[in-house]
Amino acid sequence: MESGPPEPPTPPPRKEFMVIPFVASVGKDAGADAAAVQLTNLIEEWSKSGWEYVRLESVETVIEGEKGCFGFGATPPTVTSYSMVVFKR
Repeated sequence: MESGPPEPPTPPPRKEFMVIPFVASVGKDAGADAAAVQLTNLIEEWSKSGWEYVRLESVETVIEGEKGCFGFGATPPTVTSYSMVVFKR
């Protein structure tokens, strides 16, 4: 008795990812501890909805400068960095 080809394995369930910006709001007398508390609170809040913290990423981008009027008042492009929190579920 001959059987057909074997069934392909069932793929694992697909993971969802979510990336949100994170900017700590730290006063001049506060330090890294204040930023850490804010990040902890953000992670705890999203974990209530089933999201698991993966990592904090830094994303660099170029912000276009201004051309000015006939070159007067022109500004060069600037590079800035954003912190992004990565979650999965």
